[in-house]
Amino acid sequence: MSNNISVGNSLLDQYQVDQSRFAKGDELGKNEFLQLLVAQLNNQDPLSPQENGEFIAQLAQFSTVEGIEKMNSTMDSMVSSFQSSQALQASSLVGRTVIIPTDEAMVDTDSDFTGQLALPHASPAVVVNVYDEAGSVVATINMGGLDAGIHEFVWDGQDASGNPLPSGKYTFEAQASIDGETKQLATLLPANVDSVSLGVGHGGEMVLNLAGLGSIGLSEVFSIGK
Repeated sequence: MSNNISVGNSLLDQYQVDQSRFAKGDELGKNEFLQLLVAQLNNQDPLSPQENGEFIAQLAQFSTVEGIEKMNSTMDSMVSSFQSSQALQASSLVGRTVIIPTDEAMVDTDSDFTGQLALPHASPAVVVNVYDEAGSVVATINMGGLDAGIHEFVWDGQDASGNPLPSGKYTFEAQASIDGETKQLATLLPANVDSVSLGVGHGGEMVLNLAGLGSIGLSEVFSIGK
């Protein structure tokens, strides 16, 4: 019994292990763990050597410590690779057009504007009303009867009298007659990507900053155009 006590004290003295060394929050790394294990083998009582089972258990602990360190290193590498991939993807999106679920769009009235609407059921009458920033209806696009699905609509940038309107932000309200009732429809409209932010808001995902429309998470994008 006395030999075991002296061996333990010798081991503690050799590495000056005290409570201040392993203060709260410190971790025992694999190098320190291995040093303690070797010291224990060197200082064990020759008349009462360490049991094989106990030694194997300590080796297993060391293997676990080393495995955790390797796993952490691998995870760090994966995160770094993922961030690099995100940065590359982000740079390729700047200046491109994305299609997003919204009812607002920045429209260049010098050319035709194309949007999409989602029709859940067939309808004999589908229309898209166009509103200016003051909230006034400036044009109505009659699409007639349509089957269920995603459908494109085109606005020529003119009011109901054929007069050209200025470029700017417009709101598109799609409606359909379904089972005798007028239903609001979801619209999918194009937006230009001005810049991209990584890991800011939206659960840490890539955020697209859209011209004149604010920001949106990449997962909310319906499709990516040219």
